[in-house]
Amino acid sequence: MNHASSLHDVPLPWYRYPLVWLVILIPLSSVVGGMVTLTLAIRHADATVADDWYQQGKAINRSMADLDQARRLGLEPRLYAGEPARLQLTSKVPMPWPERLQVAFRHPTFAERDFAMIFHHQGGGRYRADSGVLAANDHWVVTVTPEQGHWRLRQRLQPLRDAP
Repeated sequence: MNHASSLHDVPLPWYRYPLVWLVILIPLSSVVGGMVTLTLAIRHADATVADDWYQQGKAINRSMADLDQARRLGLEPRLYAGEPARLQLTSKVPMPWPERLQVAFRHPTFAERDFAMIFHHQGGGRYRADSGVLAANDHWVVTVTPEQGHWRLRQRLQPLRDAP
């Protein structure tokens, strides 16, 4: 018997075969991937459906109707910078001007700069804010709403320098 050939016939331990690692790693990677997916699903779960989903849907339709009403009235805002801030509304249809307007200013990129102001009617569609300064170089998404509702105007505006 040849001793040299018997040395090559000695079986290797199981962990020395690449096919064994392939057979182990494929199911193991599926288990790890499943655990990661489960963790992400639990941490970032979607919100449940609101109990008053029907009422919320009606409110969305109502707000769209308010925007349509402002469009039918032909309302056009002009915002003037300064202290106090001023707002001029014009309408294509004769209408009574509300005494107070709620105006929300939303910055297009920085949410921390958002704020709201109350404007009081000065006559002829001219409004003046109680307080607050508007810079002429800022752009805003402005939402104008009268206190009683009925219409709502949303428009992107830059305050003008010259007050009416």
